[in-house]
This record gives sequence, structure tokens and C-alpha cells, in this order.
Amino acid sequence: MFNKILKDLSILKKFLFINLIFFTIIGLFTFIYIKNVQPNLIKKKSSNHIEVINNTISNLTRLNVDFVEEDIRRFLLSTRFLFQNLDRVIFFDNNLDLVGDTDTLDLDPRSFSTRLDIIELETLNEKKSKEIAEKKNIDIGKKKTVSLNDILLNYSTSKDFGIPFTFTQEEFNKFKLTTIKNVMQNGKNIGYLAISENANDIKAAIDERKTFIIRTAIAVGIVILIFSFVLNRYFLKPIKNLVSYTKTIKDKKQKTTNIDNLKLRNDELGLLSSSLDDMTLELQKRIRHAENFSTDLVHEIRNPLASLKSASEILHDTNDIAQRIKLIDILSHDVQRIERLITDYSQILKDEVALSKENIKKIDIEPIIKSVVDDFNNLYKLKRGIKISYKNDQKKNYLINGIENRIEQMIANLLDNAVSFSEDNKEVLVKIFKSDKDNVVVNILDEGKGFIEKDTKKIFNRFYSNRPDKFGQHSGLGLNIVKNLVDLHNATIKASNRTDQKGAKIEIEFPKV
Repeated sequence: MFNKILKDLSILKKFLFINLIFFTIIGLFTFIYIKNVQPNLIKKKSSNHIEVINNTISNLTRLNVDFVEEDIRRFLLSTRFLFQNLDRVIFFDNNLDLVGDTDTLDLDPRSFSTRLDIIELETLNEKKSKEIAEKKNIDIGKKKTVSLNDILLNYSTSKDFGIPFTFTQEEFNKFKLTTIKNVMQNGKNIGYLAISENANDIKAAIDERKTFIIRTAIAVGIVILIFSFVLNRYFLKPIKNLVSYTKTIKDKKQKTTNIDNLKLRNDELGLLSSSLDDMTLELQKRIRHAENFSTDLVHEIRNPLASLKSASEILHDTNDIAQRIKLIDILSHDVQRIERLITDYSQILKDEVALSKENIKKIDIEPIIKSVVDDFNNLYKLKRGIKISYKNDQKKNYLINGIENRIEQMIANLLDNAVSFSEDNKEVLVKIFKSDKDNVVVNILDEGKGFIEKDTKKIFNRFYSNRPDKFGQHSGLGLNIVKNLVDLHNATIKASNRTDQKGAKIEIEFPKV
């Protein structure tokens, strides 16, 4: 259920919800802690009371003090050191009548002298005792108060009789702690002893802890709110913009989402935005490329199809054997041309898929070029007497960032094109060297007719072929494939006629590593 709730919430709401859960748990434990602190502090103080009570009872028993006003008064004066740290000590007889109270004695040090007969004491008569007892009521609730006599009466009849009993009271912003216990002599209960002490330090400790917890909770809450604002402002909103950007592209809406501001960021979101934008532009470029390619392919296929249609109609109507043979040759030629176009187009699509899976790495292209040159020499030297020569500038390690099999395909296509324009027993030269900028340069030079085009850039266009004597034998995709592979390697390619002799020259320049 918890996972189901979180699943439907946004990141910010999840963050706030989880923090609320943690705050609730921590608050519960804090409440339990506060509830347990006060009893522990009270227990610590009451243990001191119990110790004083036990010592007092021991002294009463040792001195054989009777629970009458005169004896108790003298006992209090003689043992005043026992009660130095206590606010009040009260003695009751077995009938719960007050027989001694430190509050009714003048215990100022100046009143004590070596002669007890000059010590002035406040006389405790029956009327005064009752008045004090009635005034010392204990507040046990907001609406109900109970006197100390009532507490003693309940204590005398309770199951805790004989065990020290501690209770607290709060009045006039004072927190008092009182402990009572009965006094036994010779197995007989002779009275009661009550010790009362101002325990504001306990309340102060509790209040201090509460204040600290409240301040901490407020501080943590403020930090969470600030963090939530930062999270939403600088992370969640940009992510929403990226999501909106991708949805706009997916739904092909006219409305555009600008993420240029996100691309300017120098953090991971900036990198993500740049990568996403670059990926989108690359996909759109590939889509346009595929659309244009398909359009061009349809256009190129339409011509042989029209020729096929015309030749088939004429073939159906003519009975001339020579003309029928000529028409059949045209049909065969057009079919081969369509097949070649479809085959080359299919190969290009396969190459594009393969390219998306291949990684560019640092390679030395000299062994690759030598291997392709050897293969072409073995094929054309005996067949047509064409020699493929290789030459370099005597330097080592012609390193580039590239894909090995694509470099091989690139050189093979260029050599195939050069051989197709060369006459028998001619030479094709492959030359590699390093430029002044330390770029790797590859030249393919043939001894053919050269380029008749004024703008040699168009020879790299799709389906372009200028072979009047071999019309239909080439799809016009070979040099276009080379151009795409060159662009993939961030290299440049240009075509020109040789200046030293008749022939064509194609130059590829790879950037230095």
C-alpha cells in the first residue's frame, strides 16, 4: 500500500510525504522520551528524600523521641543539619495532627546560641496547626484540590502503607516534590513524616528539553522547506521542461519547448539537456535523411519503371525479331538497374544500423590501406593490368579516431570508383602523408579522364552518376556512402583533377588525434 501511494506522487510530494512519515516517527519517540524523563528525574530526587526520611526515623528511634510538639521541636533544632537542602519537613502524629513543621520555626542561624533557653520559637497551638494544615492543600487537578491530611489518610489505608510515597504538585509556577512515610517504633506506628522540596529544576530540565526539541523541529522543518524549494526550482522544473520537450517531439506538435537555458547549466542537467537536444537533432536529421533518400530512390526507380512499361507495351505490339530482342535487352537492363538500386539502398540501411552500434577508437590506418591495396592488386592486375600503388611520406603511426572496417569500406569504394574510370594497364596511386597541421591525409589518384564537372561536390550526391557509356550499370551511391563515412569520422573529402597529368584526385583529411 505504501508503494502504491508513493507510485502516484510526484518526486516533490514523495520527498515531503517521506519526511512527514519520519517526522511523525521521530515525534512519537520524542514524546515517549519526554514522558519518561520526568519520572526518572523525580525518582532520583525522591531517592534522596527517602534516604533523609530513613536517617530521620533512625535518629528518632535512637533518641526515643515522642511524637509530641515539644519533643519534635527540640529534635528539629538539634538535628537541623539533616534538613539543610530541603524546603520543608512536616511531622504528624498517628491521629494526623500536625506536631512539627520547619516552616513554623525560625531557623535563622542568628537565632541559635549556646543557650537553648533564649531560642525564640513560634508556639504551635492546636488552632495554628489546623490553620497551617488546611492552607497546605495540594492541587491534583485543574478543578480538584486535596489537603495533605487527605493524602496521609489515603496513604494510611492503602496497600502502599509502610513504603515511601512520592507525589508532585504545581502551583503558582512552582513545581514541588513531596515524599511521605509512616514512622514505626517497637512495631507500632507512631506518626508520619513528610518531606517537601522545590523541584523547579526538574521542570526547567523538562522545559529545556521541550524547547530544544521544538527549536530543532522548526530548524529541520525550515531546512526541509528550503531544500524542497531548491529541489523544485533547480531540479524538478527543469526535468519537467525536458519531459515536455520530449513529449512535444513525440506528439509532433507545432509548439516548441526551449531548453537552451538548461543547456547553459554546468551541471548534470545541463549535460543531459545538451545530450538530449543533440540526440533529438540527430534523430530528426536521420529522419529527414531517410525521407529524402526514399524520395530520391522513388525518383530513380520511376525512370527504369517507365522504360520497362514502354518497352513492354512496344514488345507486345511489334513482331520484328530484331526490335523484340532490343526491347528485351532494355527490359533486362532496367530490371538490373532497379535491382542494383534496391540492393545498394538496402546495404546503406544495414550500414547505418551497424554504424549506430560500432565504437570509434584510435587506430593506425596504414595497415588497413595496405590490405585493401593488396586485395585490389590481386583482383585487377591480372584481370585488366591495372596496378594499385601505395606510397607514404616515411613517417610512422598514421593514427586517427575511426572504425576499422568503415575505413576499409571507404578506401575500397574509392579504389573501385578509380578503377572503373581507368583504362586497362593504367596505374592508381594511393598516397598517405601528414599535413603541416599533423592531420592524416589520404590521396587516391587515377589516370582516367578526370572530372568534367565544374562543381565536383555534386559527385558525392545520392544517385549521381556521370557515365554515358555505362548508363545504368552503377547506382550512384558509392561516393555518397564514402561521404557519409567521412562525415562520421569528422573528416573532410574533396575531389579535383590532377595537376601533374590527366586523371582524377580524391583527398580525405582526418583530424589529428
